[in-house]
Amino acid sequence: MTAPLDQAELLRRARRRSSTPAPAIGTGTGPGPAPLSHAQQRMWLMDHLGQGGPRYHVPLATRLRGPLDRGALATALTTLTARHHVLRTRYGRHEDRTHQEVAPPAAVPLPVRDATPDDAPALLRAEAARPFDLATGPALRALLLRHAPDDHTLLLTIHHIAVDGGSLPVLAEELGALYAAAAEGRPAGLPQPELQYADYARWERSRDDRLAAAAADRAGRLTGARPLPLLRPAPPGAPERRAVLHTAPLSTDTLDGLRRLGARHGATPFTVVLAAAFAALRAATGSSDLVLGCAGGHRARPELRRLIGLQVNTLPVRAELPEPDGDPAFTAVLATVRTALLDAQDHHDVPFDLVLEHLGPAARGADGTPLLAVSCDLVHPADPLALPGLTAEAVEVELGLAKFGLTLLVEDGPRPRCLLQHDPAVLDEPTARRLHAAFAELLTAVAADADRPLSRLPGARLDPPAPPDRADDHRTDQHPAVAALLADPRVTDAALHLAAHGPALAFATVRGPVAPSGAELRAALRDRLTEPGRLPLAVTLLDRIPRRPDGTLDPARLPGLPTPHLDAVLDVFAELLGTRPAAEGDFFGLGGHSLVAVQLAERLRSRLGLPLTGLDVLEQRTPRALAALLAGRAAERLATATATATTETRATRAGTVLLTGASGGVGAALLQELVAQGRPVRALVRPESAHLVAGTGVEVAEGDLADPDSLRRAVEGADTVIHAACTFTEHAVDVAALRTLVEGWRGTGGFVFVSSIDAYGRPAPGEVPEGGPSAGPLTPYGRAKLDCERILLDAAPRARGPVAVVRSPLVWGPHRRLRDQLRWAATGALYQAALAGRPILLPEAGAGTDAGADWSGAAWVHSAALARAVTASLDHAPGRIVNAVSGHVSWTEFTAELVRLLGSSSTVTHGPDADPELLRPWRYRSDALAGPLRPEPGEDWRAVLATMTGRPAGTL
Repeated sequence: MTAPLDQAELLRRARRRSSTPAPAIGTGTGPGPAPLSHAQQRMWLMDHLGQGGPRYHVPLATRLRGPLDRGALATALTTLTARHHVLRTRYGRHEDRTHQEVAPPAAVPLPVRDATPDDAPALLRAEAARPFDLATGPALRALLLRHAPDDHTLLLTIHHIAVDGGSLPVLAEELGALYAAAAEGRPAGLPQPELQYADYARWERSRDDRLAAAAADRAGRLTGARPLPLLRPAPPGAPERRAVLHTAPLSTDTLDGLRRLGARHGATPFTVVLAAAFAALRAATGSSDLVLGCAGGHRARPELRRLIGLQVNTLPVRAELPEPDGDPAFTAVLATVRTALLDAQDHHDVPFDLVLEHLGPAARGADGTPLLAVSCDLVHPADPLALPGLTAEAVEVELGLAKFGLTLLVEDGPRPRCLLQHDPAVLDEPTARRLHAAFAELLTAVAADADRPLSRLPGARLDPPAPPDRADDHRTDQHPAVAALLADPRVTDAALHLAAHGPALAFATVRGPVAPSGAELRAALRDRLTEPGRLPLAVTLLDRIPRRPDGTLDPARLPGLPTPHLDAVLDVFAELLGTRPAAEGDFFGLGGHSLVAVQLAERLRSRLGLPLTGLDVLEQRTPRALAALLAGRAAERLATATATATTETRATRAGTVLLTGASGGVGAALLQELVAQGRPVRALVRPESAHLVAGTGVEVAEGDLADPDSLRRAVEGADTVIHAACTFTEHAVDVAALRTLVEGWRGTGGFVFVSSIDAYGRPAPGEVPEGGPSAGPLTPYGRAKLDCERILLDAAPRARGPVAVVRSPLVWGPHRRLRDQLRWAATGALYQAALAGRPILLPEAGAGTDAGADWSGAAWVHSAALARAVTASLDHAPGRIVNAVSGHVSWTEFTAELVRLLGSSSTVTHGPDADPELLRPWRYRSDALAGPLRPEPGEDWRAVLATMTGRPAGTL
């Protein structure tokens, strides 16, 4: 154990750091694009792997009351991005090297939307969560909500790749000065930035040799450390980690006591909080050797203090706490943690990603849990963006996403709080609540008496998750994987083989005209089997499960795991990792990391012509598992090619139907309906999703909504178009794609655009007629749909075939993508609350509506009914704008059924403080398509909801 440092040694180290000469950072050095800094490289990788998203967005929202000059604000934002290049930088890749390149200065759009203060939270969350495209930039966008002429909320959303916490005060200060200057029509008089972030990135990369050597030393400091026993590995296939936040108030006396404690022992308040986190986790786990993460900055150098950009690094702090013999006081823990933290801060410039590379397999536990899955911080409430002449109030925008499995926090402000944030997939709710309570009580106790022995401090041992149970072969019928497979109505039989050595393999037989693939079934299992070790390596489809006379599985007659691509996978592993592994070799154990995963996927994709992503590599982890995944995708692609080859002889109707979005939930239903009708179909799908589209009469056209050339190729020669694809968030892409398809369509068989009832906006309560006028405010999604509709309808007089817009509400159905929408669409908050057992508050009858509107709920349509309605519109468009609605369900009915299906302990009440997003007092007429929308067996809302939640209808 490292001995704690005394005050004299602390002073010597501080003086040594301040007196060490540092090499100068050059400006404007190097031709062409600059490399990414190490911190930016981590952000880029997370985004490229699909594991970034909103959790790496930085939203800054401020309520502004007073006479706001919107023109001056827009000018200030534009000038700000002109001054700091990183705010208008785009991130590309050439061969195996990433780079950053500054885009030319351009005006920053400042869209203004009318919104009531009650509507604002949902609008702010939606805007803050909207994805960035790092390849095209920029990394900053703005939105202004207008509540009244002198009452606005300004939201700036910035990608973390461009800013850190130290950048925000500089950004806020300059924005205020630029706004004042623009409002008064004078120059701001701000000095030009001393450095641009690209200068810092080049300087950091010039020191890579020294940093690599230092990273090896830091990795050695972590050798032998283990992940926190309380955490289980995150299930694969869930890149968006949802967060649960627990809060408890702390008294100002407690915060003052923690500060005084730190002052007495030469420690900062953060060091005291970190020591308390170590002590709480020691009590919970019984382990004296723990590793926690904290943020370290690179702003000690004077020239970096006003540099806007990502200058943070994750510091792993390993503290080997005093053994319980002698029952040491909390001050002994504080001394140990202070020394460990100082050691980490002495090496704050060593990039954490380099440390992970040197750790190799030691960066994760045997079950895949990251070594650094717990973090700690002392935070302060965000300051508002103060603009001269206006009253500013900070507005919190909580996206509910977790960067770590567990984070322990103390908020120091006017209302101090103790917080615990956790990913429920890696730490269960009861354990998190107990740990949070213990942490809050411990902070209060040590603030009052830090000399108290550890045995007398709050906290109790918490049990780690149970290890996975590997049953014998004769017990596999009871395995959770088998039960989960059989719960799928498309699966007729299932079995699991657990060999004495090697992976668990699942087998299934399926039914239905568009039956699931083995890869789809395994993906569905990821959502159900959250315990480590439960997910089988692969799901192989068979015509029949081989069984003995007594009904048990006969392993001798099972086919072997398909491995036709194993040699190719092993070759690429050897090329990138320097050694040819065993078929069961673990990717991380072989020294793999995120960038290698991306490179490995790209090489295999290029050589085999099969879709594969870096996330696939991280999830499968072994060469054999990757080979099995590729074999399944090859079989699916072969089925697609075979079906396409037979189209010429099997087509029963003339004219090709171009279907966009065929790999999504709505598209899958449309594809099934078109194939059943015998129509020749050309399905537009992304290359990585092409393997999902297989069926008689299907021709695959690989393309993307953001690629106009691929859209032109796809629509060429198509007689009919059904446009059902949508980015949901990149509205400019959606509008441009629709325009490209309309301009390229020359057929006579019809053009149907699948739109949304969001295009109606918020009309008067009651019945909404088909094609009625839109009423503000519209959501950005609804506005984009309306813009797309107008492009198509404007072209209708010149079209050679019928044109129709089919507006649909929430789409419910058995497809996996639709089950995801249940969790995150308008029903998402209710679903998440019921799943967690939290109280649910619904609107009162008539709340927020005109007199006489006593209903609020959701309009919905079954995916199969929507498909029938859309295809019915092809031959004789019933009108320019029609609705496709299966029915309406009140929030009271929906929530009661959801609570029942999930076996939830949630209580349901009604009140005026309910989420305004639930105020939906509209019933949409759907007369023109009433015939095809007539429900068929199994299409009632209770049955489809049971399917989407994975619970059989009529049972608990």
